Amino acid sequence: MNLGDAIKTALEFEHKVMDVYSKYADKLNSPVGAKIFKLLGKEEEGHADYLKAKLAEWQKSGKITVDKLETIVPDKNLIEDNVKKLKKVAKQESINDEIEVFKKALKMESDASAFYRDLVGKLPAKDQKLFQHFIEIEEGHEAIVKAEIDNAQGMGFWFDFMEFNLESA
Repeated sequence: MNLGDAIKTALEFEHKVMDVYSKYADKLNSPVGAKIFKLLGKEEEGHADYLKAKLAEWQKSGKITVDKLETIVPDKNLIEDNVKKLKKVAKQESINDEIEVFKKALKMESDASAFYRDLVGKLPAKDQKLFQHFIEIEEGHEAIVKAEIDNAQGMGFWFDFMEFNLESA
């Protein structure tokens, strides 16, 4: 697979993920859940914009520069460390539909992580750098969604990733 095809494939994938978050963000009853879906949707939109710019650059010159891909999400390990420190909350009532939506989101984020790992593996070493940070970001998304499922099921912890100090990420 060449770099241009990889960027196009990744762009299609990001649009699918973005569409799912947009579809469900306004359907969630939980304000925290809706906020997370909106923020993750915005994050995926940023990924798509980044990839569009890289595709245009590649089509123009046959080369790309790998700029830092900005993220609002701390890295997976920071999320997991902070979740351990948060207080346990009671199970939210009437949340089964939302749990199912979050389970779909978890599957989607898990698939996204796998997608980018697979994509990196198919590219020559010189082209892999563009997508390596996507893996870390998608794993962070997974950690956020997992924490929300635990919260909704009353098994985990209250979690709203905006409470994290993103400066330490």
